[in-house]
Parts: sequence; structure tokens; C-alpha cells
Amino acid sequence: MKKKIKDIIFENLKTIFYALCIALFIRSFFFQPFYIPSSSMEPTLLVGDRIFVSKYSYGYSKHSLPFSPPILKNRIFEKSPEYGDLVVFKTPSDNRTDYIKRLVGKPGDVIQFIDGNIYINKQKIKKKIIKNDYKIRCGNSNIDVNAYEEVLPNGKKLIAVYRKVGTMMNTDKYTVPYGNYFFLGDNRDCSRDSRYLSSVGYVKKSNLVGKANIIFFSNDTISGSFLKFWNWKNSLRIERFFKILK
Repeated sequence: MKKKIKDIIFENLKTIFYALCIALFIRSFFFQPFYIPSSSMEPTLLVGDRIFVSKYSYGYSKHSLPFSPPILKNRIFEKSPEYGDLVVFKTPSDNRTDYIKRLVGKPGDVIQFIDGNIYINKQKIKKKIIKNDYKIRCGNSNIDVNAYEEVLPNGKKLIAVYRKVGTMMNTDKYTVPYGNYFFLGDNRDCSRDSRYLSSVGYVKKSNLVGKANIIFFSNDTISGSFLKFWNWKNSLRIERFFKILK
């Protein structure tokens, strides 16, 4: 009887071990879930969104694996990201913290804000207002913004929001070094991104983790915790479930 119980326990442990190995393999080489904790990418990504990120989109580096072990010195099966991609990367300041931002600058590009407009290699990107005078989240408060449709050099269209008052109008020129990329948050005035050279700055290609593909779950944390099932009617954003990210 004791032997039978031991056999059952051993078989259950084996099943758990195999399941963990499979989950680790999928997480490392195919898809990894991420939680959106801040409003820096609104309106594209909202606080409480949960997304799947494809790990194979740009090839693999040490940051593709859990805890970033120094196994891979260089990126393998490397593919270059495109303008407008929503990219998860490790911040250069600590090589640990995961950020998600939109790619707007490739190696060699010169980026600059002039009068509130983005210039890439001296070319002003197309920008038209699509919604004015509405509120959007910024940290624990709401700010008054205007929403614009912007068109990047490859024709990629995106929605970005700017403060009605106090937006970042002008910057120095940012020249993206070889092997690096430049990222911005869609919530332009509520995003710590490549404009802040001391904390984020230019991101090495080895720091890229993957490309955001889909929102698989979304819960409005202000309306209530997901654990409060009796409040799901108010907190769950069902319309965002399985939304493809573009």
C-alpha cells in the first residue's frame, strides 16, 4: 500500500516536472505573457492589460531566457524590428526591468522634436488630430490631451496623445548609435523612454525581448481587482480580450 502511494506521488511529481519544462520551453522560445502596469502606452495599451509577446520575432539573446543567463553572447536567428513595432525590452540602466514602447528610430536615424512634431532624419512625420479635449490616465491622475494619428517612415500608422498644456515641444537631436534603437511611449508626456538618456536612452538590439502581438485579457484595476468576481461586470474589459495589436 505504501509503495503504491509512493508510486502515485512520484508519477504526479513527474507530471508536474514535465509540465514545467514544457511551459519554460514555450515561454523562452515562443510566447511570454506580460502585464501592463503603467499608462505610458495609452491609448494603445491600458493599465491592467495582459499581453502575449512573441520571443522569436527578433531572434534570441540571453534576455530571451529566464533570469537572462550569460549563455548567448550575440543574438541568434536575428531579425530587425520595424518602425512602429510594439517591443518589450530590458532597460539599459539595469538590464532587468521590462519596458514596452513603440520603435520610432533605427540605427543611424536622427530623431528630434520641433514645435511638438517628430522629425526623423530631418523629415517631419505626418500628423493629424483625430480627437481633442479628452482625458487620459497618467499615473494616478487624469490629464487633458489631444489624440493624433501619426505616420512613420514605413507607412505604419499609430495613435499618440499629447498634453493640451505643457507638452514636450522641443528637444535636442538624438542620433541612434549602430546596433541600437530609439523608443517612445504613445502617451507622449507620460512616458519614460529613449528621450531620457540617463534612465532609458538608446536600447541595444541584445536587450530586445520580443514583439507584442495580442491582448489576451484586460481588467480595469481602478474599477476593482480581478479577484473580486462579483465586480467583473464593471472591471473586466471584455471588448479587449484577444485584441490583435498593430
